[in-house]
Amino acid sequence: MSDSSRDTAEGAGWNSTERGAYQQLMPQRVEKISWLNPKTLWAARNGVLASWFGDPTGRIRGRWVAQREAGGAPADKVIRREEPDRFSFLVIGDTGEGDDPQYAVVPGFLKTGQDTSFAVLASDVIYPVGSADDYDTKFFRPYQDYQAPIYAIPGNHDWYEDLGGFMRVFCDDAPPLPPEPRPRPLSRAWLRSLLWHKARPDDGQHLAEARKLRSSPAQHAVQPGPYWAIDAGPVRIIGIDTGLLGTLDAEQGAWLREVSQGPRPKILVTGSPLYVDGRHEPCAIEGGGTVDDIVRDPAHHYVAAIGGDIHNYQRYPVRLDDGRTLQYVVAGGGGAFMHATHTIPRVSVADVTEQDFRCYPLRGDSLAFYSRLYGHRLRMRRFFTLTEAEATAVIAERLGIQPARSPAASTRVTRRVRLVAGLLGTGRRPDKAKRFRLPVRKIYTSLFSPSSATYSPPFFKCFLRLDVSPDSVRLRCYAATGDRAQEISPPVEDEVTIPLS
Repeated sequence: MSDSSRDTAEGAGWNSTERGAYQQLMPQRVEKISWLNPKTLWAARNGVLASWFGDPTGRIRGRWVAQREAGGAPADKVIRREEPDRFSFLVIGDTGEGDDPQYAVVPGFLKTGQDTSFAVLASDVIYPVGSADDYDTKFFRPYQDYQAPIYAIPGNHDWYEDLGGFMRVFCDDAPPLPPEPRPRPLSRAWLRSLLWHKARPDDGQHLAEARKLRSSPAQHAVQPGPYWAIDAGPVRIIGIDTGLLGTLDAEQGAWLREVSQGPRPKILVTGSPLYVDGRHEPCAIEGGGTVDDIVRDPAHHYVAAIGGDIHNYQRYPVRLDDGRTLQYVVAGGGGAFMHATHTIPRVSVADVTEQDFRCYPLRGDSLAFYSRLYGHRLRMRRFFTLTEAEATAVIAERLGIQPARSPAASTRVTRRVRLVAGLLGTGRRPDKAKRFRLPVRKIYTSLFSPSSATYSPPFFKCFLRLDVSPDSVRLRCYAATGDRAQEISPPVEDEVTIPLS
């Protein structure tokens, strides 16, 4: 096994001597998504419209689910797999940009997952708007050699064309929904419908050809809908669809309460993580209550909740009042641009301390990555660029933490290093809350697309492998940096064994 980023700078992918072979898997022509392109932003407008004029995804989701049930899908939405008491599966989130970072994950994903029973894609299968014609190079091609079924839950980007592409690929080629009645003129729904982005009439014309890349019987998977449960061996894995705005409709909430009953240990997979960036985000359910209320209920026997949407890895072991520890995991580093971790403050949430918290990339590597990005884009390399050692040292100083990988004793934290760290949003200091910071966290408010600088290693991508036994689940986070040695032997960035008793 290769060194991880917690061991050495080389383990993080810095100073790589040989680029990985992942480029041989890529198509000759690769679309590079720019989130500064007005055409891309206009196509992805439905999330903003839903927040302004009301979110229709609950109603649309209900129509999809009713259509699937009418077509013979099980009403309880449970997929029953004949797995032994010991089996393994993969989880990979926010994959589908179709460029170098996504394909760089594939060699390690295939090597680590060659004996797994299935994989789960957690959120945002296809960027930018979930188009059916994008599935060729962003789903079927990269995972064509994974010889097991792949299940998925949609993210907000998959909803930007009302989930049509997702339903066709994962839900037995579900036909388009019939048109709805026109909304009342001048109503909020009417205003929304005037601007709402919809799929092209000819979208998906290449889908049949793309399906041939994953056409073996061993790869076959059919879901009952955009949310589902999988009974496999001793556990139940429950996938929920949080739509455009990160919430659950009342119908799905009632279903989640129902399938959460019983003593069987459960793992939640969601498009909206419940703990992220040092905050608790419990995920509201229409009509009252939250997803986390259900997860925490001791009668439901959850042991972990894994969420996509945020493009890195984080883990919060939350100790509950009844003595249990729930593992809350963010696992959205499967291919899309990297969300910063150096902006995460010193962790203190739900009795989880900095000593308990884990993230990938490490905060110092994240800061070094973004310093290079801004140095390149602003043409101020000499000012902005920090070495990984400088970035690690200033993170330790500002947050008052012991770094996982200590910088050399000769590393100096100068005024320039501190200024760059402050400009790039390192940590949070109440007395400096209003100081100017360059945007690095939210893609829609960024001056420069984070994806624009990630076509060369290191990529800081990751995926999970979960090994299930009657007594425990062993969860490991594997890294993909784009380095050849780490393709051959993917490094483990984090590992925890979760008891099932």
